[in-house]
Amino acid sequence: MNRDCEKQGIARRDLLKLGALGVVALGLGGMPRQARAAEGAPTALSPDEALAKLKAGNKRYVSHPELCSIDLAAQRSAAAAHQAPWATIISCADSRVPPELVFGGHGVGELFVARNAGNLVDTATLGTVEYGAAVLGSPLIVVLAHTSCGAVKAACDVVTKNTTYPGAIGPMIEPIVPAALAVKSEAGDFVNNAAKASAKRTAARLTAASTLIAGLASAGKVKIVPAIYDLKTGVVTYLD
Repeated sequence: MNRDCEKQGIARRDLLKLGALGVVALGLGGMPRQARAAEGAPTALSPDEALAKLKAGNKRYVSHPELCSIDLAAQRSAAAAHQAPWATIISCADSRVPPELVFGGHGVGELFVARNAGNLVDTATLGTVEYGAAVLGSPLIVVLAHTSCGAVKAACDVVTKNTTYPGAIGPMIEPIVPAALAVKSEAGDFVNNAAKASAKRTAARLTAASTLIAGLASAGKVKIVPAIYDLKTGVVTYLD
């Protein structure tokens, strides 16, 4: 992030490198030193420090939402040879939820972001998150849901109206349906409750589906937090 705001795909060579350096290192909860050296030094922030930085950024976004003056040319130049993101965000593709802005106006090279409708974790997203945590050294993973999510509403309509959707939309939202079923009888907004439940399920799935992320989390090197962004207020609420 630039100082003014402070005051107010895996490359082929990397894939080959991972294969050559061995799967054993992945099972130990981290990448070999050689792979890290190829990427450069990771961030020095701890998981809790990264989370505090995101919270401070969102508070700034809500209280002072004016756009910051970001020197993108300088940031682009500085990050061209090496990236060391300090947080990984699994966010919805919704155009109203840009993580770099939501968390306070972050620039080039700070956040490692994977976006899809419903902020879900498929194979590509899981591999992206593993790469961010194990190779780039990102210490924090945030699963960022949001209010009035279209993908979640679609899943809720499947539950309440037996709605069907064309193309790949139906299979895409299938992972959200169990969350919708789980909160169907809860008081409050059905869609927003389901969005929260889905974010929690997705956060839990990261360690269940990835021994690599589970190892990093158990070692205290990575923290995983589900959260929800309010479209009206701009506030990010953490669900743990």
